[in-house]
Amino acid sequence: MTPVISLQQVTKVYGSGEATVHALRGVDLVVERGDYLAIMGASGSGKSTLMNIIGALDGATAGHYELDGINIDSLDESGLSIVRNRKIGFIFQSFNLIPRTTAQSNVELPLLYRGVGRKERAARATAALESVGLANRGHHEPNELSGGQQQRVAVARALVAEPSLLLADEPTGNLDSQSTKDVLDLMDVMHQQGRTIVMITHEDDVANRADRVITLIDGLVSADRWNRPRGQRSRTVTA
Repeated sequence: MTPVISLQQVTKVYGSGEATVHALRGVDLVVERGDYLAIMGASGSGKSTLMNIIGALDGATAGHYELDGINIDSLDESGLSIVRNRKIGFIFQSFNLIPRTTAQSNVELPLLYRGVGRKERAARATAALESVGLANRGHHEPNELSGGQQQRVAVARALVAEPSLLLADEPTGNLDSQSTKDVLDLMDVMHQQGRTIVMITHEDDVANRADRVITLIDGLVSADRWNRPRGQRSRTVTA
């Protein structure tokens, strides 16, 4: 089976001369379908650069990247935009919801960009909101929702297009402890359903919810550990 993510000797260099920064120094990474991976590292370790490359938001300086069998290195900006819309569901620390727009409309947005008809968009967005426990909040705008509810809307938006990869950037960074638990429990459920998840975090307790954790130091993978064997789904922890 084709891996969802395949990185081979990926490097990223910014600047030139004395200002040169080697953000990534030859990263190899394979993420199989259904894996739940956490990426950790201190500030300047390269984890944000790696996330941007995995998310097709930035290109590598050298090396090779395939996402769900697609050669990302060969795509122009238009092609990358299509891949981001069809293959990746993004979950951001700051939620990135459109203000003064309902939760329903926020969730429909990826489908709107894809050209999906209004009735189908509405039905799929409603189902996605229901899947994250917000079936009765679709008509609320972001400022009428708690931080945890806003992040669940963001999760629904990431899920609605049935992407190959869920890419979460510090998804609990702006949440209190109970909302953090709720969102991580939700990600556990998504993992149990067979979804492929890559999560960027600096918190050990958050990373430990994933099956596998890699740590970056100075642009290199310094550690790669499994919290549980591949294929054994994480279990939702309840209080």
